[in-house]
Amino acid sequence: MNLPNKISMIRIIMIPIIMLFISPVLSFMPDWYNNFIQGIGSYIGVILFLIAAITDFLDGYIARKNNLVTKLGKFLDPIADKLLVISALVILVQTQEINFWLVIIIIAREIIVMGIRIIAASEGKVIAASVWGKIKTVLQISAVTSYLISHITPYLFFKVLDLYLISDILITLAVVVTIISGYDYVKKNIQIIKQ
Repeated sequence: MNLPNKISMIRIIMIPIIMLFISPVLSFMPDWYNNFIQGIGSYIGVILFLIAAITDFLDGYIARKNNLVTKLGKFLDPIADKLLVISALVILVQTQEINFWLVIIIIAREIIVMGIRIIAASEGKVIAASVWGKIKTVLQISAVTSYLISHITPYLFFKVLDLYLISDILITLAVVVTIISGYDYVKKNIQIIKQ
């Protein structure tokens, strides 16, 4: 397993740890745990999420620069992205930051694309991420990051930037691009579906 694939695996391993730090207050957990999550834990969660997001761009960059692009990498990288983003979005639905139907649209698109990838893989083909897919990932990660930071501080730069508003705009754009990228995948791979 080469370095980019190892980075993707590390990102997948980080996901449950990140979820632990960004999860909402849990009634069945002791007070010290909930106080920790509401305090310094939320900062740790944002930092870990940002590290995981940066590794998303890092593994692809290393793979392309050093000619280390592999079929495993093309499979692992989007899986790690989807797990990271969807896990965070589910928690944001639980904390009532995001409407659940927006997340359902995102998850539905991922299931459809994953289905196409599975069919392609059964025929020995690997479908790499499209430009629309990459834009979608950037917007989704940006939206989640903005929501997570807004938990710590609702405003940035002397209350000029309202993070809740920015987060809502980003998630709306992310959903629009999610639909476009889903359509793009289906259109480009319609022959695989027909077969």
